[in-house]
Amino acid sequence: MAGLAFLFPGQGAQHVGMGQALVEAHPAAARVFAAADDILGFPLSRLCASGPIEELTQTENAQAAIFVASVAALAPLAEAGIEARVALGHSLGEYTAVHYAGCLSFEETLLLVRRRGQYMAECGRAAGGTMAAVLGLDDDRVVELVAQCSMGRVLCAANFNTPGQVVVSGEVGAVEDLCRAAPEAGASRVVPLAVSGAFHTPLMAAAADRLATDLDAAPIRDARIPVVVNASAEPLTKASDIRAALRRQVTASVLWRRSLELLPSLGITAAVEVGAKNILAGMVKRTVRDIPCLSVYDPESAAKAIATLR
Repeated sequence: MAGLAFLFPGQGAQHVGMGQALVEAHPAAARVFAAADDILGFPLSRLCASGPIEELTQTENAQAAIFVASVAALAPLAEAGIEARVALGHSLGEYTAVHYAGCLSFEETLLLVRRRGQYMAECGRAAGGTMAAVLGLDDDRVVELVAQCSMGRVLCAANFNTPGQVVVSGEVGAVEDLCRAAPEAGASRVVPLAVSGAFHTPLMAAAADRLATDLDAAPIRDARIPVVVNASAEPLTKASDIRAALRRQVTASVLWRRSLELLPSLGITAAVEVGAKNILAGMVKRTVRDIPCLSVYDPESAAKAIATLR
């Protein structure tokens, strides 16, 4: 469909039962989960269906699960002939966008995502770190707080999500100091995040280095549609550029707000979040209000999106 973007969520979208209604309603979605089990050599589909949530939430499992659930959620849209002209994904979701754009096969992407999750989990255990969402401050003020609170420690503005929502990431003490300082600076709320490490910071350098080796060996192809990448908020199609963006992504900030703000200039007039649940649609509404965004995560939401877009 002309003017349509697909958005794919990242880690945090996982939940027990994810994708299961789609599996029951759409044989193509069931085939996605069955293929994932075969590729990975363990029953990811059972973990998604019945948990336990503690195991599903582990980074090495959550990233693969979210990718598979997102690809499964594409099935009803593909069956209806609905296609996007631009793709983008939030953090891990960028891999789903790259797959959708034809740069990597399902198997190639799933194996990369599984390794990414493993590397990041291992790096988090070794290096430590945490993250927190700061609400109610503009981007520049959060960046100032990061500079003030770092005091020689690793502390970064990791995710620029929407106006008034920036996620900070880094060493535990530095993040805690910023969480105490942010309300005094005018933040309406600070929300510590349950994560296994300081994602999108130099504390993930060891994971980024290991993943870079896998990315260099991956048969990444030119994209058939532009992928707006996290690290630069640029629309890319060349395989070499996409490879470089994925290499940067583990330690670079996620420029999600800028990515969304770019969409109108690319001719995008509507968006669909495709994944495990409704997370990104609210970010679109708060950032680019002229672009309506639907979410597809179960048969009912898929039917609504298809009826609206046809």
